[in-house]
Amino acid sequence: MVIEPLMEEVKKVLKGKDECIRDVITAMLAGGHILLEDIPGVGKTTLAVALSKAFSMDYRRVQFTPDVLPSDLLGYNMYNNKTGLFEYKEGSVYCNFLLADEINRTSPKTQSALLEVMEEGKATVDGVTRELPNPFVVLATQNPFGSAGTQKLPESQLDRFMICITLGYPDHQAAVEILTRKLTQKPQVQSVMTMEAFVEMQKQVEAVHVETDVADFVVRFCENTRDHELINLGISPRGTIALLQMAKASAFVAGRDYVIPDDVIQNINPVCGHRVVLSVRAKAMKMTTRDVLREVLKKTPLPGMSGAK
Repeated sequence: MVIEPLMEEVKKVLKGKDECIRDVITAMLAGGHILLEDIPGVGKTTLAVALSKAFSMDYRRVQFTPDVLPSDLLGYNMYNNKTGLFEYKEGSVYCNFLLADEINRTSPKTQSALLEVMEEGKATVDGVTRELPNPFVVLATQNPFGSAGTQKLPESQLDRFMICITLGYPDHQAAVEILTRKLTQKPQVQSVMTMEAFVEMQKQVEAVHVETDVADFVVRFCENTRDHELINLGISPRGTIALLQMAKASAFVAGRDYVIPDDVIQNINPVCGHRVVLSVRAKAMKMTTRDVLREVLKKTPLPGMSGAK
C-alpha cells in the first residue's frame, strides 16, 4: 500500500481507526474535502493535526461559533494610517490543511463562504480574487447531538464534501492502549511526505485508468438511487464524479493504475451516505442509509470484470 508510511505515523496517535484513516487519506488524494460527523472526544482534531504533520502541510484550525464572520475566513482590507492605503490581511483559509471545527455552529453566511472557497479554490474580497495555496484540504467536523444553537448544513452544501464518515468509540484494546500511552509516552508524528510529493500523487490518481463499463456501473448505481422508492433525494452528478474519483484514489492506494468494481463498492457508503435523503417509508421501516444503499447496489448489475465481488 503506497500510503502505509503515512498511516503508520497517524496510527501513533489514533488507535484502532485504520479504516477511517485510510478513507480520509484516500479522499485527500482524490482532491476532495472531508466531513467528520461524530461526538466530541473521539479524536477528530487529533486526526487532523496528525495528517497535516505527516504531509508537511501548513495547518490552521477555526473553532466555529455564531460570531465567526466570513472575513475571518477570507480576509479583509484594513486602512494603514502610515501609507494611506488599504492593506489586505489574509484569512484562515490561506493554508494547506484547514480544520473547520463544529461547522454547524456558525451562521449560514459563514458556512457558505467556506463552502464557496472549497469549491472554487480561491477567495474574493472587495472584488479582488486570490488563489488559495495548493494543495488545499478542508476537514470539517460537526456534532450530530446537541442541536441547540446549531445551523444544520443543507443537502446542497453537504454535497460539497467528498466523503462523510464517523470515527466512533475505540474498541476495548485500543482504549487500553490510549490510556497506557497517555501515562507512559507522548508519541510524535513525523513528516514522511512533502507537499510537492502529495501534489504529484494527486496527479497520478487523475491518471488512473477507468474502463467504460466501470464508469457505466457508477452512473447506473447513482441513477438507481434517484429512482428508488425508499429515497427522496438521490445522488447528484457531483456525487457521481466524487464516487469515481474516490474509486480511482482507492485503486492508486492499492497499487493499481486501473479501477475495478471493488474500488467503487468500497466507497459507496462514505461518498453516498450523506448525499441521499431517505423517504418517510424507509424511516418507518427503520432502515438506515446503509441498508437502502445496499438494496440499490443489489439491483445494479456489476460489470463483467475480474475482481468484482
